[in-house]
Amino acid sequence: MPAKRLDECNGCEFRPELYYDDQYQIWVRPEAGGLLSIGMTDLSQAIAGKILHVRVRKPGTARPSGKPVATIESGKWAGPVPNVFDCVIVDANPDVLDNPGLLNDAPYDAWIARVRPQAGIAEALSHLLIGSAAKTGYCERAGREEIYCTRGEGISE
Repeated sequence: MPAKRLDECNGCEFRPELYYDDQYQIWVRPEAGGLLSIGMTDLSQAIAGKILHVRVRKPGTARPSGKPVATIESGKWAGPVPNVFDCVIVDANPDVLDNPGLLNDAPYDAWIARVRPQAGIAEALSHLLIGSAAKTGYCERAGREEIYCTRGEGISE
């Protein structure tokens, strides 16, 4: 039996250095030049199942808080990639657009969109959770909803 990774809950990987929304659907990572990368959490990819299609809003599009930056389609679900701060879409990850299954296989490496927060990085990140506070909620959701992750095992073609 493989050793349990330190940062996981029900097999769902957790990265303490990333920022998370309060539902643990997305992660956010600061990038150079005042940009933020947005991706799907391991919890989200497990709930969605095999990701079949990703559509990111056109670069230059302003997205207010509450309006999605992208949409995801899987075999059992279609819905928004939430946005919790005002931003402008800078670009989409071409690898994810060409191979949406990367979100199942490597959800923390396969970012979906890069955005420029309109009020600056510090303000955008202030709406998110990080570190032990984020892990507590992440693990509580995994346990409460009985979410188990495989990070693509048996999902990809």
